[in-house]
Amino acid sequence: MTAPAPHPTQTERRVATNGVELHVLEAGPSDGFPVVLSHGFPELGYSWRHQIAPLADAGYRVIVPDQRGYGRSDAPEPIEAYDIHNLTGDLIGLLDETGHDKAVFIGHDWGAMVVNGVATLHEERCAAVMTMSVPLLPRGPIAPTTLFKQIFGDSFFYMLYFQEPGVADAELGRDAAATMTKMLAGLTPPKGQEAETAMAMAAPGDAGFVDRIPMPEGLPDWLSQEELDVYITEFTRTGFTGGINWYRNLDRNWETTEQLAGAKLGVPSAFLTGANDPVNLMSPAAVMDGYVTDHRGTTVVEDAGHWVQQEKPGEVNEAILSFLGGLDLR
Repeated sequence: MTAPAPHPTQTERRVATNGVELHVLEAGPSDGFPVVLSHGFPELGYSWRHQIAPLADAGYRVIVPDQRGYGRSDAPEPIEAYDIHNLTGDLIGLLDETGHDKAVFIGHDWGAMVVNGVATLHEERCAAVMTMSVPLLPRGPIAPTTLFKQIFGDSFFYMLYFQEPGVADAELGRDAAATMTKMLAGLTPPKGQEAETAMAMAAPGDAGFVDRIPMPEGLPDWLSQEELDVYITEFTRTGFTGGINWYRNLDRNWETTEQLAGAKLGVPSAFLTGANDPVNLMSPAAVMDGYVTDHRGTTVVEDAGHWVQQEKPGEVNEAILSFLGGLDLR
């Protein structure tokens, strides 16, 4: 699969919002209903390259930022600059800049948690929400790192490993090409090796995060070297601290959203995941039960892993357009 050509209406610019400047791709009619696409870790707005044209052709105004800390967007130094209030505030600021009251927010991986935050902290601005790979998660009963320590004990868990400033940053940034190759092409274990891979990732010891991911023998058919090089170039230039700082706000996000304890998500919602996504073991779709009150469906894409919108763009685009088509966007 080769990278798609930019849509004829696609533009890119820097947008000042919420105290930062974000690099933003846009496409589609200026009066189309806004659809904001929120990427995950370690990704870029480029991760949505297969979705931009189909959404624009369907008449939507597509807004795709490199989020703060990533790519050509600003990367503030303070760790607290990456809490959920700033991350959701960035997306609301982009919506303000377009002059629209509401948008549909679609997020993948960490971006799923951000758009979940938009739907709860800024419900009046969210027409609907769709997440990929990470389900819509209610606020937990205790701080996330406390929960992780209870669950994993002495075992390795990457979100805890990411907490100490500078440690994971150095490991991931030591060789950005190796990191991005392993992350994009080696994260999903081969069929039949899921349990063995999970045990290796969790084994106690001094090994870091990237060191535990095998180097793939080649690239999958959905990822060309040209596409991989886009990620390698950007992360070689920026490093990974901005994205890792999102993880360092897990407890802060929990502490500063006490008003969401026991809250339900009332806007129309949907969830999509790859059948082979390792996140399914940690956060299965069932965690949404009792939390989402207007759920329009869960889609499981066969033969797809974590990078589902890049691996299976046809199936993903069909699911997105079906979800959008069932909404009353007036």
